[in-house]
Amino acid sequence: MNGLYLLLAARIRQELAAIELVVARAERALNLALKNSGEQDLYLDAVALNLHDFYSGLERLFTLIGAEIDGVKPEGSAWHRDMLSQLTLELKNIRPAVLSAQTAKALDEYLRFRHVVRNIYTFELDPHRVERLVKNLHPTFTQAQTELLAFADFLEKLV
Repeated sequence: MNGLYLLLAARIRQELAAIELVVARAERALNLALKNSGEQDLYLDAVALNLHDFYSGLERLFTLIGAEIDGVKPEGSAWHRDMLSQLTLELKNIRPAVLSAQTAKALDEYLRFRHVVRNIYTFELDPHRVERLVKNLHPTFTQAQTELLAFADFLEKLV
């Protein structure tokens, strides 16, 4: 188990570093969209893709934690939301809560947006929603990052 804990802690740190780049790219693309009204739609496509990648990267971590630490990965049509909820729970003698309820609530909006991106054409996206999501992206990421790094520290202390 020691190797598993160290590996998972390393994966958390590695994935968070990649997600940090995604956050910066989404912010940069939004700034370009706001400055270049003639090409705004193309920049918003890039923003949407990076918002999609933001939540997908986090969900990879959530799935690993659920499978490797909890021993349970939710199933069914609502498994994505169930996984997010699962990580807000403390599992006695197994692990503390990985995410606060506040962080999970903020991330749920990105989960829902990712679903939209996967199911409609990007030209149908609401630019105001995209802009609002990017404006909240950095604080949401910082909050999730802090909590996930604390969990990585917890795993390393188990070793």
